Amino acid sequence: MEFLFNTNVQFFIAAYLVGAIPFGLLLAKNFAGVDIKKSGSGSIGATNVLRVVKESDPALAKKLGIATLVLDSLKGVSVLIVAYFMGMSEATLWAISVLSVVGHCFSPYLNFEGGKGIATGMGVMMFMLPLETLIALIVWAVLAKTLKISSVSSLTGVLALLISSFFIHPQMSHAPVVFIVFLLFYKHIPNIIRLIKGQERRVV
Repeated sequence: MEFLFNTNVQFFIAAYLVGAIPFGLLLAKNFAGVDIKKSGSGSIGATNVLRVVKESDPALAKKLGIATLVLDSLKGVSVLIVAYFMGMSEATLWAISVLSVVGHCFSPYLNFEGGKGIATGMGVMMFMLPLETLIALIVWAVLAKTLKISSVSSLTGVLALLISSFFIHPQMSHAPVVFIVFLLFYKHIPNIIRLIKGQERRVV
């Protein structure tokens, strides 16, 4: 058990456990009295919070959706910031980023189920690759406004981040970025299937 006293390992565990906190589920239960795991898409993310709570309280739904988005984005970043100021290596920071997203997608608090990782992924990427993330957010915002299909705008933004990273930082190891993008697409497989069938719902 000596490895638990290794600073890197402690940060890795913290990244996974903090990233796994299901803020959307907690906010919806405590403030709206609904279990979003049993409603809508069953996801714990901001989109499902907005969709489910909106059925009973549209004003509250918007507030809880924004709060979920912000908290899911910040939970990975919080561990990254502490690690950065403690002088952790770039490799360690990337590992923390990956584990934060893995925690959100496969939460031990939810029997290793979880959300789709977009907000948490964009949060850690904003810290690690700010310019690429800004490009991704612009792409996401344009498509979210025009198409109003959350999965399409999110995944297209993620792709824009990945592609732009090869141009902006050609010398870096892209393995962590590729892994995170793969994980986000994997978690969106049900959405992709619904898109192919023309059944994916719009956010209105």
